[in-house]
Amino acid sequence: MIIKKKLETELITCITEHKEHVYRLAYSYVKNQQDALDIVQEAIQKAFAAADTLKSEASIKSWFYRIVVNTSLDFLRKHKKLTVMDDVTMEAITPGSEDAYPNIDLERALEDLPTMYRSVITLRYFEDLKIDEIADVLKENTSTIKTRLYQALKLLRVKMIDDTLVEVN
Repeated sequence: MIIKKKLETELITCITEHKEHVYRLAYSYVKNQQDALDIVQEAIQKAFAAADTLKSEASIKSWFYRIVVNTSLDFLRKHKKLTVMDDVTMEAITPGSEDAYPNIDLERALEDLPTMYRSVITLRYFEDLKIDEIADVLKENTSTIKTRLYQALKLLRVKMIDDTLVEVN
């Protein structure tokens, strides 16, 4: 009982310390504030329900991130045909309004990436996870993550160059 209580305390600490990162991670998949909050809430419920499956406290962060990623992917599968945008996104894309994002081309290029590449880029550069932590989150080996990261960067570079050439012409 003491071990379970300690684990729950560690989980609460992890969730509290990384709440903004976890929200951003969920948001990077669904692009909607309310859906991202729902995903985070569901991920927290799943984490507490499965806390006894955690093998070590050292991997609690990557374990919880994996739950968030899987919950986000489940959400996307369930809502595949329906795309909902929040007010901020709608304002950003309506004609006559200024772009709210200075890196809108990068965002579009990221959205065009296949999920396996986008996940690696998001976790590495937006969530500042190390390669081995990303491997834990995505349940892949480190070499696979490195390969996907370099392939994703190459695809992004090509996409950004192509988009720049289209704008010039």
